[in-house]
Amino acid sequence: MTTPSSTEAVVFKAPGDITRRTLTLRELASDEIRVETVYSGISTGTERLLYRGEMPSFPGMGYPLVPGYESVGRIIEVGSGAEAQLDQWVFIPGANCYQEARGLFGGASQQLQTSVQRVIPLAGDPGPQMVLLALAATALHAIRLAGATLPDLVVGHGVMGRLAARLTVALGGQPMVWETHADRRLDGEGYLTRDPAYCKGQQFDCILDASGAGDQLNHWVSSLSPGGQIILAGFYSQPLSFHFVPAFLRESQFKVAAQWQPTDLQAVSEMVHDGRLSLDGLVTDLMPATHPQQAYEKAFEDFAALKVVMDWRCLS
Repeated sequence: MTTPSSTEAVVFKAPGDITRRTLTLRELASDEIRVETVYSGISTGTERLLYRGEMPSFPGMGYPLVPGYESVGRIIEVGSGAEAQLDQWVFIPGANCYQEARGLFGGASQQLQTSVQRVIPLAGDPGPQMVLLALAATALHAIRLAGATLPDLVVGHGVMGRLAARLTVALGGQPMVWETHADRRLDGEGYLTRDPAYCKGQQFDCILDASGAGDQLNHWVSSLSPGGQIILAGFYSQPLSFHFVPAFLRESQFKVAAQWQPTDLQAVSEMVHDGRLSLDGLVTDLMPATHPQQAYEKAFEDFAALKVVMDWRCLS
């Protein structure tokens, strides 16, 4: 089968400069597959920092780059040593396969290629909500970092916070969620969402921050039970600090959640497949990939847009 050696992709040429551009794909390796992307998600965390030029020094960082690590599509070519079926739907957590741009994280592209070992097979036509597997894996990784204690408070009711709360419930917990914005203060199945201003005096054993609001660290410390822990699951571009005495009196523990691991991605895929974890109601906007500037502006500037997904079928 002969496939094009080039692809249309979203490119951040420099901070604040986004375009759609034709890029050359490098030669397919024997253990790789090539995928025709149908959906790719936009991250309002890392991708916003990249767009604004605020991303701290990071391996592989530099411009021009192809952003995105949440892609769903069909296999259109299989390397000589890869075991995969053509037309199989898969989730792809990004790719680094372009000659003229960095693949950080490389998923916002009409076609992409990566090792067959990195993808997650999907059943049937999975729909745009399956781009959320990586974010769900990130949430699960943060929860697992807490050890035997499940979070009893999740801070932030964006997509990451909702996934963390849903996963905590699926694992047998009963978390509360703090959300400062009234429009997002909706109770989820199995948990309550409250304004932190009305929760004074409550103490929690394990607080998982999914908001990235590092300036609230002292507030979270003051809400910890003795020996409690704070899991930092956001991405923080500014230095974090806290008052020592309140943390000292509680013997507070701080843990930083890093990137998900393959076992996390596999676990959430299984939880979605067997119904323990729902991804419903989280994708609010499906926009054509023909105009990426509009899609990214929607994701970054419209607070009502919980999750924006680009549809690449318009370029087929």
